[in-house]
Amino acid sequence: MSKRIHLLVGTSKGVFMYVSDEERRQWSLKGPFLNGWEAYSVMGDSRGGTHRMFAGTSHAAYGATIRYSDDFGETWTQVEEGPRYAPETGFSLNRIWQLMPGAPSQPDTIYAGAEEAGLFVSRDRGATWRELDALTKHPSRPNWFGGAGGLCLHTIIVDPHNEKRIWVAMSAVGVFRTEDGGETWQTCNTGLNRAATGQQDDSIGYCIHKMVISPTDPNTLYMQEHSGVFMSTDAGDTWTPIEEGLTLHGDDRPFGFPIAIAPNGDLFLIPLESSEKRSMLGGKLLVWSRRPGDTKWEPIGDVVPEELRHVSVLRDAMAIDSFEPYGLYFGTSSGEIFCSLDRGVTWSRLPGQLSRIMSVKPWIVEG
Repeated sequence: MSKRIHLLVGTSKGVFMYVSDEERRQWSLKGPFLNGWEAYSVMGDSRGGTHRMFAGTSHAAYGATIRYSDDFGETWTQVEEGPRYAPETGFSLNRIWQLMPGAPSQPDTIYAGAEEAGLFVSRDRGATWRELDALTKHPSRPNWFGGAGGLCLHTIIVDPHNEKRIWVAMSAVGVFRTEDGGETWQTCNTGLNRAATGQQDDSIGYCIHKMVISPTDPNTLYMQEHSGVFMSTDAGDTWTPIEEGLTLHGDDRPFGFPIAIAPNGDLFLIPLESSEKRSMLGGKLLVWSRRPGDTKWEPIGDVVPEELRHVSVLRDAMAIDSFEPYGLYFGTSSGEIFCSLDRGVTWSRLPGQLSRIMSVKPWIVEG
């Protein structure tokens, strides 16, 4: 049976979808869907043999919602029993930063990460949602502090072999892990660089930008943090820097937002000049990689060598598909989408100029 890829793109002005076959040489662009709404998170779900497309939307006037489409974006349903905090908590639901399917053993489960930071779950494929409130009832919660992008839970990782083990990452709080499906949580920030928040609780106050899990070892995690790049081989209990080759100039530590990992273990980053400038160093749009077995990062892809690009790439705007060879994608703050089919060495630009890109997610569809 043939397969097609639908590359879902969440922007500041709606959702777009690129469509191609397994060759990924010719792309058609569809959208905008949900025009006028911010889409910080998008997800395609084909578990159970049916196809459903999700978007976490927000609007200055109407707030945050989750919507889904069963006809590839032609029509949308707003979830009425969506994520919400109990009134007595005093928390506000500002955005849906992440949508993530459950483990393979949970075909109807979807998780959502929100701002203000909280974790929600649906057990009926997005129709109804409830908060996993043990996280927001954690003893450290009164001292949680937002980063420049807000107090956002932006990363959710479910152990593919153990549905009860989940990691979440929040800015500027840190990493938490549960071993019992969200009933209890522990902090996982030992070895990271603590943000200058002035908090007294040393277990939190870490500005995580993005985190990924190894495709071959569920105890191995990688992270782009505000002031460095880190690796854990003990499920997040401890972290060590993996930054050799990444010093761009002077003594600055590597700063950036996205990190992505391929099915074969290739790691990718797109570093920025600094936290203050948040743009490409010298205008060069460079992709860096660390191959399995290597100890050093290398700049392996000059995406547009003939032009300057003073842009940034946001935390959820880089992703990898599951084809062989895999495709690597990222979107910029100026609305461009780029694709590489040779491990990040050479790049092509997909058609169209979109608005600010917040999320890029591949969705493989059979039939």
